[in-house]
Amino acid sequence: MFVFCSISRTGGIEMKTKVTAKMILAVFLLVIIVSVPLHTALAATAKEINVSVAVALERFTKEVKGASDFLKAAKGVLVIPNVLQAGLIIGGEYGEGALRIGGQTVDYYNITTASLGYQIGAQRKDVILVFMDESALKKFRNSDNWQAGVDGTVTVMEYGAEGSIDTTKFKQPIVGFVFGQKGLMAGAMIQGSKFTKLKK
Repeated sequence: MFVFCSISRTGGIEMKTKVTAKMILAVFLLVIIVSVPLHTALAATAKEINVSVAVALERFTKEVKGASDFLKAAKGVLVIPNVLQAGLIIGGEYGEGALRIGGQTVDYYNITTASLGYQIGAQRKDVILVFMDESALKKFRNSDNWQAGVDGTVTVMEYGAEGSIDTTKFKQPIVGFVFGQKGLMAGAMIQGSKFTKLKK
């Protein structure tokens, strides 16, 4: 946004604002968020979710060295692809995915997050939670609205040496991965996000 000042004939200062394309997009997205709940606008069928989950996992194993072995050692994997994040000052995000145990879908979940601060525009990302501890997985499945950072700590991973992850160095109960268009997102946050079980 650009702001210009000019002196009026009466000697006062007039403020003129130039509206950018990003501002227009943000206002449009805000109208959508306010008028149509994201969980309604982005609701998917079980089949659609499973297809998207498979695509996200394939990308994960291809782009991150050691990912396949990491997933095999997991007690469960929650994959929420195509999480939409949008906002104008007040932001929110929503997505639907599946919890897989032993390679099979056992439950469906959504993710919701609200945030306040300077933000404009929209983006999509994939969120993957890998449960390395059986008790952490059990607590997650028994919770109605599990919140990261409150009901359990999620350690968000970034690329290590040569774009790989080392399973021997990461023994945290829950490990999170956030993928954007360019791969793992540096500085991504999951804390504060809520995960709710869906009926599909």
